[in-house]
Amino acid sequence: MQRRHFLLGSLAALPQTVRSQPPTIRVGFVGTGNRGTYLLRAAMALPGVKVAALCDIKTDRLDKAATLAGGDRPATYTDYRRLLESKDVEAVFIATPCDLHAEMAIAALEAGKHVYLEKPVGINAQQVRSLLQAASRAKTVLQVGQQLRSDERLRATIARVQEGVAGNIIMVKAQRHASEDLDHNGPSADWFFNAQRSGDVIVEMAVHNLDICNWVIGARPERAAGFGGTLLWKNEPPGRTNMDGYTLSYEYPNGVKLSFTQVFFHPSGMPGGGQYFYVYGTEGAVDLSASMYYPRARKAPPQRLVETTPERKVDTHIAAFLEAIRTGVAPPADIRVGATAALTAIMGREAIYARRVTEWREFGIDL
Repeated sequence: MQRRHFLLGSLAALPQTVRSQPPTIRVGFVGTGNRGTYLLRAAMALPGVKVAALCDIKTDRLDKAATLAGGDRPATYTDYRRLLESKDVEAVFIATPCDLHAEMAIAALEAGKHVYLEKPVGINAQQVRSLLQAASRAKTVLQVGQQLRSDERLRATIARVQEGVAGNIIMVKAQRHASEDLDHNGPSADWFFNAQRSGDVIVEMAVHNLDICNWVIGARPERAAGFGGTLLWKNEPPGRTNMDGYTLSYEYPNGVKLSFTQVFFHPSGMPGGGQYFYVYGTEGAVDLSASMYYPRARKAPPQRLVETTPERKVDTHIAAFLEAIRTGVAPPADIRVGATAALTAIMGREAIYARRVTEWREFGIDL
């Protein structure tokens, strides 16, 4: 952080004409579906970015992305390996189905590219282990798309919690409740509902939520137990193998407990839906989503820990990735963050599947 502040301070001292023209980074995009297109638009909105190449196996998506980035005249590919062979590409954004993440990221690192990898970094322990090994050998930047790590208000709130505003953390309660299932005919339907490709909803979606829980607790869990399944949307869409509801309990090395649930059938008109993170401490509790602290002492008023920050017009997580490439500063979500989050989700999934308590030590991976 000291280096980051020094770098930002040094940049602030430069003339505006210099600061507004950072060195150009030539980027490529593998996967131009919904998420890939968002990343493409977000990167193009930042200074010093040239879209050098695009790749997708679906030509209609590829054509739309090529039109969007037409001003840069990017090369187009249907085989990601051809994109990685291009010497005109310095950094790669990977936004493909989850089962391909590790394979593609490893190939990109071995090709000497900087990598922005959408979460999760893998859908099983072997994939995560292989990517960890590749990242340890690489000389380039790897940032994982755990974008909440770049949320300024959340970062400041978690800092207050870790400073002890609520005392010692003893438990976290979190949830991710939606009123409807994902679109059964949407652009991700061909892989999302297949747990062998998505890793199931806990790995594909809740990896974000579990990462926040790990972050605020300051550790990774030792064991997990839970139950779940396809409770409402049975065989919808046909052949579905992922869950639509589950509950999990985690235990951390420092004795902290985590209770987490995810459902796709919370009625929109019923209170208590959406996502939240409640952090319980010995002196009170913090609602991370609202940045509010509630003391345990009777009649003590709640306190706002962090004021609402103005909405950014650029994606700060992508901006951080580019800064890491240009300056060498550590990215906010490196491979260790991504691997820990993915393995936390995988451990919970396996506890549900096997109906037993699973333990981190079974991975044989120490983070």
